[in-house]
Amino acid sequence: MRFRYSFYVLSVLFFCISCSYRQSQALFQNKSATTVLHDTSAASKFPVKSTYRIQPRDILQIRNLQNIKYIVDDVAQSSSGVSGSGTAGQGQTFEVDEDGTVALPAIGHIAVSGLTRVEATRKIEGLYRKELLKDPIIELKITNLKVTILGESVAQGNFPLLKDNTTLVEMIGQAGGLTKSANEKNVKIIRGTGTNKSVTEIDLSDISSISDPRAILQNGDIIYIAQNKRAIRSDKLQNINTYAQPVTLLLSTALIIYSLSRQ
Repeated sequence: MRFRYSFYVLSVLFFCISCSYRQSQALFQNKSATTVLHDTSAASKFPVKSTYRIQPRDILQIRNLQNIKYIVDDVAQSSSGVSGSGTAGQGQTFEVDEDGTVALPAIGHIAVSGLTRVEATRKIEGLYRKELLKDPIIELKITNLKVTILGESVAQGNFPLLKDNTTLVEMIGQAGGLTKSANEKNVKIIRGTGTNKSVTEIDLSDISSISDPRAILQNGDIIYIAQNKRAIRSDKLQNINTYAQPVTLLLSTALIIYSLSRQ
């Protein structure tokens, strides 16, 4: 009788610890106008938005929307000996040389280091208009810029930062959104290297987080999405369950043997 009672108790316990918690997320609610970003670094302020400026070794993808085949078909050599590459649909890619110039078809070496994407686009458009093309529409992307997403997102890894002023919400959307285990109130942006690092926590349950300028992403940012408390608790219970299963199995076997021996 005692064995049966113990077995029933352990069965109920096993059932309870096997249960998982259901996650309930609430994004972008209209909360009070409190600061949703909290600086945990040694720096007094989280680095504010700054437009990226082209540097040597950046990879530029360039195409003329008026005639997408023009820049692709006429391939030029950069001063570093690296040929442009690409397809007509995507545009030609060119590497910025150490001297800050990029070699483009027909117009030669153009100084672009230190320029923003918009400034470089306007400069290249002006040169092509002056030298060769009628009303060119140049599209320029910097393809080597990226951010890294870790934690509770549907997809993890490195994601390209192809346009200016990309927001945290946009990048999480590119990664497929948050998982059911994500803590929407604790999304971290880690920025900088070495001793010059800043960590900011963003509460995505507050609608004001969408428009905060410090949520504009920069090249090299790391986005970490933490687990919510229920998911952490569920993981702990699953760990207990891992140890409880062999014990329950042994007691069940002992109960069967005992019952058979009493017959």
